[in-house]
Amino acid sequence: MAEKKWLTEDKLALILGLILFGLSLFNFGGVDPLGWAVKINVWTNASQIFSAATGAYKDLSGFASLILTWIFVTAMLAVGVKALGGDPKRFAVSFTLVFFIGYFCYALGHYAVIAATPDQLKKYNLTWAMGLTGEAGFIIALLAGIFIGNFMPGLAEKFKDALKPEMFVKIAIVILGAELGVKSVDALGLASSVIFRGLCAIVEAYLIYWALVYYISRKYFKFSREWAAPLASGISICGVSAAIATGGAIRARPIVPIMVSSLVVVFTCVEMLILPFVAQHWMYGEPMVAGAWMGLAVKSDGGAIASGVITDALIRAQAMAVDGIKYQEGWVTMAATTIKIFIDVFIGVWAFILAAIWCTMIECKPGERMKFGAILDRFPRFVLGYVITFIIMLILCAKGGDMLKFGKTAIGDTGPFRAIFFVLTFFTIGVVSNFKKLWDEGIGRLALVYVVSLFGFIIWIGLFISWLFFHGVKPPLAS
Repeated sequence: MAEKKWLTEDKLALILGLILFGLSLFNFGGVDPLGWAVKINVWTNASQIFSAATGAYKDLSGFASLILTWIFVTAMLAVGVKALGGDPKRFAVSFTLVFFIGYFCYALGHYAVIAATPDQLKKYNLTWAMGLTGEAGFIIALLAGIFIGNFMPGLAEKFKDALKPEMFVKIAIVILGAELGVKSVDALGLASSVIFRGLCAIVEAYLIYWALVYYISRKYFKFSREWAAPLASGISICGVSAAIATGGAIRARPIVPIMVSSLVVVFTCVEMLILPFVAQHWMYGEPMVAGAWMGLAVKSDGGAIASGVITDALIRAQAMAVDGIKYQEGWVTMAATTIKIFIDVFIGVWAFILAAIWCTMIECKPGERMKFGAILDRFPRFVLGYVITFIIMLILCAKGGDMLKFGKTAIGDTGPFRAIFFVLTFFTIGVVSNFKKLWDEGIGRLALVYVVSLFGFIIWIGLFISWLFFHGVKPPLAS
């Protein structure tokens, strides 16, 4: 039997995220090591698109900042891929294509006619704009990825070595913890409330979602337990991670979690293109409910957090346009992230419970016993990164004054990297969503269970639970 490798993609995401966070902490000593990273601005002229992240590098051209960022991110990820046993050269070639196409989409989303909010029209000499904010670039990246994945298979094949959406989003989440830690300093009571309410919400959702999907799969679609359990976890809990963990826990054949995971990716794209816009038009008066809804309804780490980011931008723009209310950025995202993080934490516990049930009640084998170390093996490590960066920045910045100022500069350094990894997540999710291939593989009956479950009750129960725990909770107003 081959020796199990210590380093996994999940652990690598934790390490790389903490490296970026650690470099940003030099700001507390008066050093700005990442301020050269490229930042995209809302623009009307192409010369305005790129700039360095912080004023310390204001003499650096936007193009030079872009190239430096590409070199740094490519090298960092290539080293990680080599540590995982991959080919760093092949990865670097594929990643270069993914990086520049994805980042072009993100830049396009910052075009003022698309991105400018009503309070910015005068600044850009516009009489009208779509008001989607720069996060519209994420949607453009997703659509571009879907188009390439489904209609340009030759090009998609060249991206193969760099299609790692789950790793990209986990790095982004580790960085996001630091940003939310700084923003929570001014509203610590609200942050605590979001965390507590998020925990209550996911416990409720778990108890309802999983049982319903499993019952429907077995009763009405006649799936075996081997298929029904991973399908219930994938549809109801946390997509790819839950399906894989459940498949491993019940010793399912490898094809089972692979098929379910592929289905999750496809439906994640559908939800990401619909739910944030639904929230924008009907839920801008309850922004935190909308954020929690994204965390409960969208079934993958990348999709849920990314949907939270889009919803955050759309709802803030809508509230500003309709009611003249200007909410602080990031709180809707925090609600979605908190929900999804708690769900991820419970994946290991749930997998352990299912493994124990399968081992003791369904597929009992003489001498086989469950080991509590299985929980630790299945615990998503990047969650630790999110918690660590959040707590460190919260403690450092709680002193206020210069410490808070340094903290804001630090997240100014990491912000561009967080945006880059989200862009990579959106684009690569799109590329791997090959609808025709999945249909050819006979995924139709599985898809029908997903459609019935998702649109029949998961979205609506998730909305009700979100409203139940977050109704009336509002983000702080922007100064």
